[in-house]
Amino acid sequence: MTSSSRVRKAVIPAAGLGTRFLPATKAMPKEMLPVVDKPAIQYVVQEAVSAGLTDVLMITGRNKRALEDHFDRVPVTEQLLEAKGDTEKLTAVQHATDLGEIHYVRQGDPKGLGHAVLRAKTHVGDEPFAVLLGDDLIDERDELLTTMIEVQARTGGSVVALIEVPPEKISAYGCADMTVVDGEAYVKVNHLVEKPAVADAPSNLAVIGRYVL
Repeated sequence: MTSSSRVRKAVIPAAGLGTRFLPATKAMPKEMLPVVDKPAIQYVVQEAVSAGLTDVLMITGRNKRALEDHFDRVPVTEQLLEAKGDTEKLTAVQHATDLGEIHYVRQGDPKGLGHAVLRAKTHVGDEPFAVLLGDDLIDERDELLTTMIEVQARTGGSVVALIEVPPEKISAYGCADMTVVDGEAYVKVNHLVEKPAVADAPSNLAVIGRYVL
């Protein structure tokens, strides 16, 4: 991977079964569950696009066709809305289909997150890329991903997002053993500890689902 390459592509793993949300996800992908007026997956794609990543690859699985349908055009629906003069809904519907170039590949065997990201190998090649997990919804106006991309461009290394959590909650997360970098808003991660006991946790900085690799 060439560290001088600019991050241009986003990978969004979306092959999970969503068992934690049953029965709501029995017939609907968890990524399509609504958050206010849009499905959760749209917020994730919007975040990527806002950071300049208009080439998006979703790693999907069985029963995930609704994801592709959501980001595809539906001319009949658009024509009906236009005929009714409902410009607000028409604009909202078209916005989802105009976000960027969205590609899809199936994970196949459900072998976990690492395997899902590996399925993006052919698409991303030797370029650095961002990974966004739909379990964490982040307001695109926070510009977290933009900042991570800038840090990657400066340092040439992998970048992971961290969030402070109450020390007594750290055992529910992956946790960073880190070193403060003077004068910087980021830290150097020495290693990650998966769900440590509270007494053994090296910090209260938990990993959240945003990476630049």
